[in-house]
Amino acid sequence: MKIAPRDADRFVKSPDPKVLAVLVYGPDAGLVRERIEIMLRTVVDDPTDPFRISELSDGDLKQDPARLADEAASIAMLGGRRVVRIRGAADGTAKIFESFLSDPAGDALILVEAGELGPRSSLRALFENAKNAAAIACYADGREQIESLIRSRLSAEGLAPEPAALDYLLQNLGSDRGVTQNELEKLILYAGPKAAADKPGEKRMVTLDDARASVGDNAGSNLDEVIDAAMTGDLDRLDTALARAKAADTNAIAILNALSRHLMQLHLAAARLETGSDVEGAIRGFRPPLHFSRKTSVQGQMRLWNRRRLDRALALALEAEGQCKSTGQPDVSICGQTLFRIAQGARSARR
Repeated sequence: MKIAPRDADRFVKSPDPKVLAVLVYGPDAGLVRERIEIMLRTVVDDPTDPFRISELSDGDLKQDPARLADEAASIAMLGGRRVVRIRGAADGTAKIFESFLSDPAGDALILVEAGELGPRSSLRALFENAKNAAAIACYADGREQIESLIRSRLSAEGLAPEPAALDYLLQNLGSDRGVTQNELEKLILYAGPKAAADKPGEKRMVTLDDARASVGDNAGSNLDEVIDAAMTGDLDRLDTALARAKAADTNAIAILNALSRHLMQLHLAAARLETGSDVEGAIRGFRPPLHFSRKTSVQGQMRLWNRRRLDRALALALEAEGQCKSTGQPDVSICGQTLFRIAQGARSARR
């Protein structure tokens, strides 16, 4: 069965007992791992218990297809239901799972981790259509989900973000759930867990300085480099920046989201210029505030891009994001093509 995104969190907390195997896949590797581990704990209290948890790889199954049924049918030494966790699954194992699901052995819960699988994936189709299996997609969190995660995690420690800090966190987090959780833990340690507020019952405010000092912006730096190269028409720099972003496992949809946000910021800045503001004043209106290291680049971008051209670029970015989420085409290619089209537009504006 196919689990709808709105039902995914509820399902992983209490998997349908008729489901013997669950495929969790998608580009957000952190969210894939998080959901797998939540389901694992519904069966086994100790996630390191070697008697009740068996871990296999895609390669293990290909070398010995019978291993899946053998592990599923094994009885734990000290009793209790077992979990078989398979990492790195791909379409090459679809027939192995098809054979198992048509004649399952034992009562173990089979948890299958995979990367991004397009609509034509045989493994994804198998789990979506089987009555005793389920498939859950894990895509990058949207703005509402990221904000909810930030607020709830900080609130649990007696903290609350001020508006500028929240904007900064929203811009620098979200491409991977695991990275987001790790960065929030760093922020909590920096601010002080269970921090005391000025008055009992109040939450201490997390400031923009707190967020900048503790939340690593390596992902943000990669995004800024890619976006600034595209918006200034520097093709060589864009090529290098995209290679660095890929090496850092920066999600293509995260790049497109950041590009859309930046285009909207430029659009607002262009509107301020039309109402009499100077360039410095227009840049001061960026939220979160623009880092000083980018001011020269953004000033150049404002000379190249008027509101009409920004509208066209934003339409391209939104169209590309939609294609990444729906067409099954490689999102890295879609993202790269879109960025180079925008860079060519910036080069044309310089002539």
